Amino acid sequence: MAFLKGSATAMVTPFTENGVDLDCFSALLRRQAEGGTDAVVVLGTTGEPATMTDLERDEIIRCAVETAKGSMQVIVGAGSNSTARAVSLAKRAKELGADGVLAVTPYYNKCTQRGIVEYYRAVCEAARLPVIAYNVPSRTGVNILPATAEELSRIGGLAGIKEASGNMAQVMELLRRLRGKCELYSGEDALNLPILCAGGSAVISVVSNLVPKQVKRLASAALEGRLREAQTYADDLLPLCDACFAEVNPIPVKAGLKLLGYPVGAPRAPLTEIEPEHLAALRETLEAGMGKEALL
Repeated sequence: MAFLKGSATAMVTPFTENGVDLDCFSALLRRQAEGGTDAVVVLGTTGEPATMTDLERDEIIRCAVETAKGSMQVIVGAGSNSTARAVSLAKRAKELGADGVLAVTPYYNKCTQRGIVEYYRAVCEAARLPVIAYNVPSRTGVNILPATAEELSRIGGLAGIKEASGNMAQVMELLRRLRGKCELYSGEDALNLPILCAGGSAVISVVSNLVPKQVKRLASAALEGRLREAQTYADDLLPLCDACFAEVNPIPVKAGLKLLGYPVGAPRAPLTEIEPEHLAALRETLEAGMGKEALL
């Protein structure tokens, strides 16, 4: 049985000057549930965990579990450039009631492929929860090669791989090696449709922070074989995908949520507020898809 199927949202973390904004976060979680989202990923890249304290992390996990449990799966980001730290975060996620763990590959250290395998083996043993490996070489400097992914699929507790290399040739080779062994999830909004059609079982989306219903419709149509319908949804979403990645994530998506009336605050330094020209383009895209009356 698939651990994750359909649409998952890589949640932003709302901030105030004094910490995390749990009221706003709860409202965002409820909006996701109302939109049909199957799972939320908290404290992934979009959630800015690198700039958060352990106390803030705990607050966000508890809020997600209390608000979403029973309506959506709660998957907690627990990756690190230190295996010991990743193990500790995975254990804490389980203690606080998470349904699963998302662990990005070790970053900055640039370990070998064998190091990647041993890292995930340690996280899976510690978590005692389904673990999703997260491959995003543009951020980490390390790529999970297809042969390595196949080896990871043999580790007990490894539920799937979130693939965000942007390389469809690699995606196809991954799927060839992983079919029947391990799930593959799209980690690139612009590639959600081709990855699902090729055999991916879910999307982990940034754009669905803004339009959860539309991303859910795309995932459902693709997974149910309604290709022409899925193509229409993907075509409609592509301009918003482009606008949401005009600057490094989560700068644009947080700006978009503020346009929709959610006080998510500014990204934490060293990230900055969105540039005016990108904000104007994002507003125009949202207006085209949702109408001016939906925006502040």
